[in-house]
Amino acid sequence: MLTIVPTPIWNLEDITLRALRVLKEVNYIACEDTRTTWVLLRHYDIQTPTISYHSHSGQAKTDKILDMLSNGKHVALVSDAGTPGISDPGYALIQTVLEAWYEVSALPWPSAVITALSASGKSSHHFLYLWFLPVKKWRQTLLKRISENYSETVVIYESVHRIIKTLSDLEKYFWKEHKIVIGRELSKKFEEYIRGSIVEVQEYFIKNPGKIKGEFVVLI
Repeated sequence: MLTIVPTPIWNLEDITLRALRVLKEVNYIACEDTRTTWVLLRHYDIQTPTISYHSHSGQAKTDKILDMLSNGKHVALVSDAGTPGISDPGYALIQTVLEAWYEVSALPWPSAVITALSASGKSSHHFLYLWFLPVKKWRQTLLKRISENYSETVVIYESVHRIIKTLSDLEKYFWKEHKIVIGRELSKKFEEYIRGSIVEVQEYFIKNPGKIKGEFVVLI
């Protein structure tokens, strides 16, 4: 069996008792980065052997995990943070395991998207999640389509390197007073939500360049 085990976005206290039990009971833990997962395992004194599985893992690594499953081993799949399979290389492994007719189960857990959405104050009955916007190709076309055809909340991730550009692009395709919310440093000590019009949020980051750190969740 392959069990999908969500891990904290950042704060190590944000993990369930069930997740800790499963990580201790499985035969192996497949990790996006074993060094990152080791911090969590060491914190909770979990001695389960790990195997790396990331976006650059080849077929040999996938075959190794399938071989474990064929021999009756129980493997947990974790990512560096949050829920495996959601904007995460674990998606490919999950597909392959299912195609090989092995059982896949998942422990419930929110991701950064749901965390930010729940605290944003924006409509959450229907929303569109787009991961990161394309850097160049299709970027403008996508933004134009969203602004013209989608009235519900749109959620994207953005990096420290492109957050200012993205805000500038949003200003081009949405009216300047369109209200947005940006969540940064979620679950960390300096967690912050910036709420306001696109122009107001732009001005905030221009006046506070020290706040341009980490990864951002942008709710449009």
